[in-house]
Amino acid sequence: MPSREYPTFPIPGVGVVCFHDDAVLLVQRGKEPRRGEWSIPGGAVEVGESVRDAALREFGEECGGAIELRDLVDVVDLISRDDAGRVRFHYALVDFWAEWRGGELHPSDDVMDARWVKLEELDAYGLPTWTRAVIEKAVGLRANRIRANNNAKPASAG
Repeated sequence: MPSREYPTFPIPGVGVVCFHDDAVLLVQRGKEPRRGEWSIPGGAVEVGESVRDAALREFGEECGGAIELRDLVDVVDLISRDDAGRVRFHYALVDFWAEWRGGELHPSDDVMDARWVKLEELDAYGLPTWTRAVIEKAVGLRANRIRANNNAKPASAG
């Protein structure tokens, strides 16, 4: 596997904005890049693995529990440079949204903490602008799906 630090090409990765009622799951990163920072669960895609399979695997490895993976939210770049301006990390991240389906939430050793956070409390977690944008876009996509599902239900007979 090529080095993740000072790579010769971008590394494909995935992220999952997971909803449970009116909250999203945030993890506190336990490894570089972004050690100690809060973000959505995710990680690198493995050779021979689809991005959807990688999203399910990474979520399970980092958080446990069961999710229903839904739609693509966005594709974003995570580029981190060292003091000399060289690219230390470069991930091309494919982000999805999902619904929590149950089980026990248990953070792995890749994360320092994991918690459900209400949308109105996200400011307290110091999320990068691009992470916040992905979450907000996922909120909109989820609302559209819920609206569409509600509109598709037949009217009850009276």
